[in-house]
Amino acid sequence: MKKTIVITSIFEPTEAVQLFAQSGKHDLIVVGDKKSPENWTCEHAQFIAVKDQLALPFRLINELPFNHYSRKMIGYLLAIKNGAECIIDTDDDNLPLENWDFPLFNGQFESIEADQGFVNIYQLFTDQKIWPRGLPLHLINKTYSFDAMNRIDCNVGIWQGLADEDPDVDAIYRLTSDLPCYFNKRNPVVLSRGTVCPFNTQNTLIRKELYPLLYLPTYVTFRFTDILRGLVAQPIMWLYNYALGFTEATVIQKRNPHDYMKDFISEIPMYEKGEQVIELVSNVINKENTIAKNMQLAYQSLAEHGIVNEKELITLDAWLADLDDLQVN
Repeated sequence: MKKTIVITSIFEPTEAVQLFAQSGKHDLIVVGDKKSPENWTCEHAQFIAVKDQLALPFRLINELPFNHYSRKMIGYLLAIKNGAECIIDTDDDNLPLENWDFPLFNGQFESIEADQGFVNIYQLFTDQKIWPRGLPLHLINKTYSFDAMNRIDCNVGIWQGLADEDPDVDAIYRLTSDLPCYFNKRNPVVLSRGTVCPFNTQNTLIRKELYPLLYLPTYVTFRFTDILRGLVAQPIMWLYNYALGFTEATVIQKRNPHDYMKDFISEIPMYEKGEQVIELVSNVINKENTIAKNMQLAYQSLAEHGIVNEKELITLDAWLADLDDLQVN
């Protein structure tokens, strides 16, 4: 199965980028932006500079702002055009460990019971008080009982690998504790229908049947973008009997510098709207529709309720039209 890694970066090739490139396991696409060095070069990596992006035949090119994380979608489209059968999302500050890999999409895995609402998956991998970015704040002190898990046949659509040392947490955690975390080794865990956990773009594998769900919301705050994507994706995945799975940490994050107060301000919509997103999306989608149609219905509802800007619908339509051109339904 041909896998392509997609990263966006405004820095010289980082240690993480070089490690992914040197591994030779998969194709590597790095999407640049206006802040990226002009002479960016790394052996075994395909760098897409702004001038190269503007020459690509994608509708999305004309809709994406510069200096924005959503330009990563150009890398997704190029990977799909080049025949990627699944796409690996990661960042330029995530160093792959020796065990870096993902399980098969189909197999027997431990599964959390259905209809549990939001859960803190980190509690299965560590006793440390820590939670994933996007978990509703009123749940961060809750202790979850995962005693009823069984090994069952699972059809996983997206795998989220955890990250050691500086995992993906919100600004509340960083401002109040900010302790490093090294997760315990354990078998993968899969969420059943109706059980939700935020996931991100840090160490993530998605199968080609779900490529429309890769859409990164462009007109929300930076710290809400990938979390909103994941919240929209999960109810849609359930319709078609795909599940979200989590694996032990297979990367170490050496986090690029952040201003935690700016992160907090950027995360406010995430704190306020996360649970509502699941409800709104669940209420408008239908298994008789294509995934692309359900994406349109989901974002139309989010726009009607003020969670996304109306301009989001234009960008989404361009993304879906490009996928249609690439024969992704």
